[in-house]
Parts: sequence; structure tokens; C-alpha cells
Amino acid sequence: MRALTRTDFNLPGQVSVYHGKVRDVYNIDDDIMVMVATDRISAFDVILPKGIPFKGQCLNQIAASFLDATADIVPNWKLATPDPMVTVGLKAEGFRVEMIIRGYLTGSAWREYKNGCRELCGVRLPEGMRENERFPEPIITPTTKADEGHDENISREEIISQGIVSKEDYEVMERYTRALFQRGTEIAAKKGLILVDTKYEFGKRDGKVILIDEIHTPDSSRYFYADGYEEKFLAGEPQRQLSKEFVRQWLIEHDFMNQPGQTMPEITDEYAQSVADRYIELYEHIVGEKFVPADDEGDIAARIEGNVTRWLGDRQR
Repeated sequence: MRALTRTDFNLPGQVSVYHGKVRDVYNIDDDIMVMVATDRISAFDVILPKGIPFKGQCLNQIAASFLDATADIVPNWKLATPDPMVTVGLKAEGFRVEMIIRGYLTGSAWREYKNGCRELCGVRLPEGMRENERFPEPIITPTTKADEGHDENISREEIISQGIVSKEDYEVMERYTRALFQRGTEIAAKKGLILVDTKYEFGKRDGKVILIDEIHTPDSSRYFYADGYEEKFLAGEPQRQLSKEFVRQWLIEHDFMNQPGQTMPEITDEYAQSVADRYIELYEHIVGEKFVPADDEGDIAARIEGNVTRWLGDRQR
């Protein structure tokens, strides 16, 4: 199986590189960021031992389409996509907070609610809610952004009082988060999907708050199929969904949640291909186009490095 799980480029003007859980980010001249969406996949804050073919391309192209589709309401970092697995954009000073917004009670929020939690990140939750039920209005539940290990839930009040983000900047991020979620919800509805929850990251450049990183991908978001949602909810049945949650559920079923003493289950080629198929399915649903695999007959890393180098050279001319 062909999957890109590591890059080690030497790009023109390269100042540094950061290898994240999924993305490798190259700093060019302290002004431009080259973000490579690899085929790595993570869950429970650990990178799985096998890459997923075409996952990086799916993520990158979904995110690029949504950055373009929301640029009229929120300024963002994107400049171009010189390769199907790469977005290049403006460097910004990232805030140490991820803005998570939830339209429905599911996933980790449901797990906490089921255990008796009625306040999440300073937000009071209604009594008597059921799994996958829609909130009266979307709630924002931020987390601190950790370089390693688990992100931690935090309230709006704590973020501001601890000086992690100024009150003025946080209010902008909050407003942008709600606007992006509303636009994403509208786009998803046209494709027969429900945008359930998602996260956004913001940074500051030239004194202005801008959207950075990816948006509305299956790594950062959860989607339900609209068709059948009501019937499954009333019957208490699991929703058909397009997100990375199915990977988490598979790991849970195999007794792995990255807890002490637990062992990562084997990721077979067959399972990796099934995950790839789910990512392609989401791409085709949310983008509304047939997925066209990038040329992967040769060296994927060499293709990417060549495409990015050419783009950087053209930009300097």
C-alpha cells in the first residue's frame, strides 16, 4: 500500500519544519507556511502505525475547498495548493487554543454527559438529553492546544483570565467560529449531510485574527447523514456518520484508548484500505465531485517537493 507517512524536504528559503500528528509544516522565510497533509492518521493522541492511502489528499482538498468557500466571511491563511497534498499560506502567530463547536451531543461530550457531567468548558448542558441529540443552539467548548499529549478542556472565562487570549481577540474568534459553523452547516445540508461538530484554529498576522490550518475535514469534524437521522435518533440507534470517529470506535472495540498497559491493535492492509474508502466517500459527498487520485506511481515525496519548489520559484519571479 502506498502512503506518505514522512517528509524530509529541503525547500528554498526553509527556516524550520514541524512534524505534527498528521501534517508536516515548513516555515519559508518566516513568512510562508507549506503545510503537507501526510497519510498519517492519529486517534487518542497517538499516531497509528500504518498510513492510509490518499487520506492526505482528501484532507487537503476538502480543507482547501472550504477555505475558499468561507473566505468572504472569515479571512484565512491560504494562498495556493501547488500539490494535491499541500496548501501554502501566510504565516501567523497561532493562538494556543482550539475552538471546538458542537451542534449535537455526541462523541466525547456524550461520554462525559453519560457519566453525569452537566457543564462542559463552562457551558451548562440541559438535563435529559440523549445521545446524538441536537443542542438548542451550538455550543463552543474550547481546548488548550498541546504540542504533545492531550488537549485540555478550558472555559472562555479561564482563557481570558489567564491571558491565553485577550478578551478582544477571543470575541473575534468566537464570532468567526459561529459564522464558519453556520456556513459549513449550510453547505453540508445541500449535500445531504449534517455538520455535527468541528474545530477551528486561529492565528494573528499584522494585528488581524485569521483562520489557519484545516477546516471541515473528517479529521477535524464529524458529519451525520441527514437521511435517516431522525429515525435512528428516535430508535436510539447509532447514526451513519462520516468522520474519524469510526476509527476511534474500532480502537475502543479492540481495547485501545491509549491508556497505560494497552497495546495498539494490528492495522491490516484491508482495514487501512477500508479507512481510505471512508475518507474518499466523505470527500465525494462534501465536495460534490468524484475523487481523482493524484499520481502515486512514482515517489510521492519527490513529486510534492518538486511541485512546492516550482511554486516558490514562480512566486519569487
